[in-house]
Formats: sequence, structure tokens, C-alpha cells
Amino acid sequence: MKTEKNIFLAFILNLSFSIIEFFGGIFTNSIAILSDSLHDLGDSLSIGISYFLEKKSKRKADNTYTYGYIRYSVLGSVITTSILLIGSILVIIGAVKRLFNPVEINYNGMIIFAIFGVILNSIAAYVTRDGDSLNQKSVNLHMLEDVLGWVIVLIGSIIMNFTDIRLLDSIMCIGVSIFILINALKNLKDVLDIFLEKIPKDIDLDKLKEHLLLIKGIDDIHHIHIWSIDGFHNYATMHIVTKVKDISKIKKKIREELQEFNICHAILETEENICDERECHVEFKDIPLHHH
Repeated sequence: MKTEKNIFLAFILNLSFSIIEFFGGIFTNSIAILSDSLHDLGDSLSIGISYFLEKKSKRKADNTYTYGYIRYSVLGSVITTSILLIGSILVIIGAVKRLFNPVEINYNGMIIFAIFGVILNSIAAYVTRDGDSLNQKSVNLHMLEDVLGWVIVLIGSIIMNFTDIRLLDSIMCIGVSIFILINALKNLKDVLDIFLEKIPKDIDLDKLKEHLLLIKGIDDIHHIHIWSIDGFHNYATMHIVTKVKDISKIKKKIREELQEFNICHAILETEENICDERECHVEFKDIPLHHH
């Protein structure tokens, strides 16, 4: 619930300021402010979509979505990041064109809008700092980037006010947009890793298997598959070879060990001998069997 409220508040702040910013860009004749207003408007729309999807992601599992609706939050992150990527590219194109055709700029107006930009986006970054989803982190990343962007615009507008170097307006715009583009691509990669069911980056598969093989009574573990639903909740399936009669104790110990690797749900299949199914087998480094 807190994450939803944070995203909604960020949406209101961003949308309100993007409208003010648009007219401010026209008034000051600054491509940096005008392009950022379009960037913020795109952010606002994507944050609005993120809010809707974040809310939907909280619905519990049913017969249609047996894992629940949690990946709708990740979908929100995809949309938010994609809009940010497209917006950044368009802004860079506009700024490059202005490099060759610099115009007169109202520097004092730029300074005033930059101060408001730093204050409002800092508030939005502060309220979205805490949350429990990749979607919320994506929104917070946008807010932090906007704060940085406005700090640069503020510094640049002060310098231009004393030097009248108009090219700085376009150079600032390109610099901030490239920074946003790089971070958005990193965020998009994290999201795609989730959809491609790549093993979570904080889990070492060999190390995990080594820990599990230390449990007394386990002869082998194979068919280990680990993935994340949303970047926070990790799941696993595996085959356990054991001749222990009390399977429930073995499974309990395994689940306790998996929790240390941030795996909250596991499907464990036990067998007395290694099965012949090899199509999904993962080759591991040689790990000695030591029991305690």
C-alpha cells in the first residue's frame, strides 16, 4: 500500500511540474527546460501506468494467475523505462539541432525554474525512496535523475548568466539525457532478466548446491531451477536424492537453507536414485559430498 501511495504522489508532483515547466521553457526559450518538460510529461504518463499496474500486482493468486498478479508491477517498470528511453533519444536529437542554431535565452527565468525543479523533484525522490517492487525502484530512479538534471540546469544557467555561452543549454540537455539513457538501459536489462527467468544475480548456484549437500542424508541434488517473479521474491524447484525415510525433516532443512538465499518458495521432489531426465540438467563444478 505504501508503494502505491508513493508512486501516486510522484505522479501528481511530476504531472503538475511538467505543465508548469512546459510554459517555463517557452518563456525562457530554453531547450533544456522545454525538452525536460516533455521528458517529465512522459514520466508522468508512465508513472500513472505504473501506479495502476502496481495496484493490480497486489491482487492475490486465483485460477487464472496461479502465481498472483505480482508481475504486473514488473510490466509497469518495462513501460516506464521504455518511455524514458524513447524520450531521452528524442531530447538528444532536439538538443543536437539547437547546437547548430543557438537562440537567446532568459537566464534569470531558467535559474528560477531550475530552483523549483530541484525542490519538487527532491520531494518526489524522497517519497519514492522506500518500497518493495522493481516498479517503485524504477520510478525512484526517474526522480533521482530528474533531481540531478535540474541541479545541472541550475549550475549551467548561473554560468550562462555571467558568460552568455548559449551552447551550454544544449550541452547540458545532451549530457543529462545520455546519463538517463544509460541508467534506463541498465534498468531494462534487470527487468528483461526477470522475464527471461535468469537466475537472480545475488544467488550463486554452485554455492547453493554446496550448502545443500552439507545437509545430512542428502546424496545428490540436480534439476535445480531458480527464478524471480519480480526481482524480490525468488522461487526454486529441484530433485533431491535421499534414502532417508522421514522426508519431511529433509525438506524442512532444505527450505531453511534456501531462505538464507532469499528463496521464499520451493518445490522439492525426492527420489532414491538420480533420475534419467537429463534435458534440463545443469552442469556444476565438482563439489565434494560432505555431510554434517
